[in-house]
Amino acid sequence: MPLSVIVVDDDATVREALVDFFELQGAVARAAATASEGRRLAAQHACDVAIVDLRLPDAPGLTLLEALRADDPELAVIVLTGHADVPTAVRAMRQGAVDLLEKPVDLAVLLATVERAAEGARMRRELAILRTTHDREPPVPGDEMLGVERLLQLAARNDDVPVLLTGETGTGKGYAARRIHDRGPRAARPFVAINAASLAGALVESELFGHEKGAFTDARSAKRGLLEVAGTGTVFLDEVAELPLDVQPRLLRVLEDGTFRRVGGVAELRSAARLIVATNQLLDAAVASGRFRADLRYRLQVLVIELPPLRERRGEIPALAAALAPRDATLTDDAIRALVAYSWPGNIRELKHVLWRAAIVAEGRPIKAAHLGLGSAAKAAAPADTGPMTLEEAERRAIEAALIATGGNKVQAAKVLGIARSTLQERVHKLGISVERARAAKPRTAMDR
Repeated sequence: MPLSVIVVDDDATVREALVDFFELQGAVARAAATASEGRRLAAQHACDVAIVDLRLPDAPGLTLLEALRADDPELAVIVLTGHADVPTAVRAMRQGAVDLLEKPVDLAVLLATVERAAEGARMRRELAILRTTHDREPPVPGDEMLGVERLLQLAARNDDVPVLLTGETGTGKGYAARRIHDRGPRAARPFVAINAASLAGALVESELFGHEKGAFTDARSAKRGLLEVAGTGTVFLDEVAELPLDVQPRLLRVLEDGTFRRVGGVAELRSAARLIVATNQLLDAAVASGRFRADLRYRLQVLVIELPPLRERRGEIPALAAALAPRDATLTDDAIRALVAYSWPGNIRELKHVLWRAAIVAEGRPIKAAHLGLGSAAKAAAPADTGPMTLEEAERRAIEAALIATGGNKVQAAKVLGIARSTLQERVHKLGISVERARAAKPRTAMDR
């Protein structure tokens, strides 16, 4: 299907030149001199991209942008203007523009921007159809993740657009990112991951973009960043909402034109890596508080996949438990019932830790409900009750489970939990967790606590 573009500009010379240019590229191009005519053409022809001048004779370009997005939320709109300023650019992005380019525009840049925008628009339309189809289908017991699975497949097929994974802590965002990579055409290429919350700002920047020798005090030699290491593979950036503000423009540039510089470097480098990001926060709230750039949020929201919490996926719990339990461990029927009844505030990560601890407690025997250590919490957390346990208690359980599973080895326990050893040490102290008791844990103390 050829690319379809509408150019809305009151300058006849600009309209004709852009229409001729896109037709030479094999696209279907139409032109309008006014906002009303542009809106009519967009409604009649369902185009992929609309290029809108900021100043039109019958309405401001931003008013047309808002109207076009209201008529077709999946339409990609690019604002083209000779009167750009920062407040206008921010307004345009907030109203849904995918980009704002200044006149006179470089035609190669415009074409690349339009092609990228069209790809995003087509994928959003496919996504909308997929979601509508899924909503019409009758629910299938134990198949709560069917819609998410389809979205993961869609993300894997469209490997040139960024993906934003959202959901509570422990819902499996890292696992989902890996599945997207493994199912797509980049599967044989590198998959590299970084957690923005686990490193200081300067280190995050160095890990992502690399640095040159002497760029900072400890930079004794040059280092390639993950964008270089990944090559044409995938970079997974977890906890993207924690990315320092001064690093965000550099990530935005990578998304826009695929270029970056190492820290302390002057050479322009190119990245062909696919970017998958994840967060357990609402980016809208982060933008409102000034912690996250609005334009970066829009760039990341081409394909958003929300991973539901485990308490909303109870039909999956038996299969997940079988997959996450240690090798050769078996679960009795009463253990399965207890797992399904529990609310899982720590989601899949907590489920895994509970199963590891239960396997140790069971000492090779089939895991029973009592071995799980859920106690009355499982009974209290019937499906109608969404969470009787505090976050602090959930954290305590997860840390204790990791310490028991590793025999009290803090280094290994920190790796299991995915946190720094210093963070684990601080939480153990604050929560009053006994490492010695974890080392000497016996079935009775673990079960009857």
